[in-house]
Amino acid sequence: MKRPNILVIAGHDPSGGAGIQADIESAAAQGVHAATVITLLTCQDTTNVHGVEAVTTEFFARCLDTAVADMHFDAIKLGVIANVEQVTCIAALLDRLPNTPLVIDPVLVAAGGGTLADDSVGKALHDQLFDRARVITPNAREARALCHGETDLDRCGEALSAHAASVLITGGDEASAQVVNRRYTAGASVEHYEWPRLDGVFHGSGCTLASAIAAQLALGRETGEALRRAQQYTWETLDRAFAAGRGQRIPSRIVAPAS
Repeated sequence: MKRPNILVIAGHDPSGGAGIQADIESAAAQGVHAATVITLLTCQDTTNVHGVEAVTTEFFARCLDTAVADMHFDAIKLGVIANVEQVTCIAALLDRLPNTPLVIDPVLVAAGGGTLADDSVGKALHDQLFDRARVITPNAREARALCHGETDLDRCGEALSAHAASVLITGGDEASAQVVNRRYTAGASVEHYEWPRLDGVFHGSGCTLASAIAAQLALGRETGEALRRAQQYTWETLDRAFAAGRGQRIPSRIVAPAS
């Protein structure tokens, strides 16, 4: 038996709420296998990030080479990237896999406010990788940061969609009665997706969404359908989220079997 593979390149969160574990669970829930290359280790709990240690560039590049030498990948998902050198390694990898759908979640700051990557990483992602992406999934704060502090999200979406094929700006971090996600595609009207706002703050919702999109693309869905299915799945994981620690709730990405 075989199933689609995605390559996830992201960081490790010891709490299990975000990062690689979130990616694996989200992909598995779609029926897709996630192979993973870790960019950085975090000292992190459900409240915030307390420290970050990057994987060395040489070892990171070796892990990428080893993965693609052994496996075929139907999509690639990027989460937090530690530094510009890692971005350059990923760009070289994509030169070898030019037709593989790429989903980028441009993670720069954790939900608790802790810094995961600096501005140079955001610029490198923009300059080297966005043009190769099928979808990028910044939240509203990340979209504004990537657009040098521009406050109007429509202007951010227009600017970013001049590079990535589709830009999905998520609105979970905005103050609004409903969560409104916006899809921007160059030359097309803005698409709005509205979801009931749930109480609480969630840990790993962005990882969940981006990996679900990558998994849906790996299954052969066209972009619009992949976005719709992944958003529905993500909202459901948040609706049944649970408290594992003292801080943010964790999306329930895999439904437990009935007892």
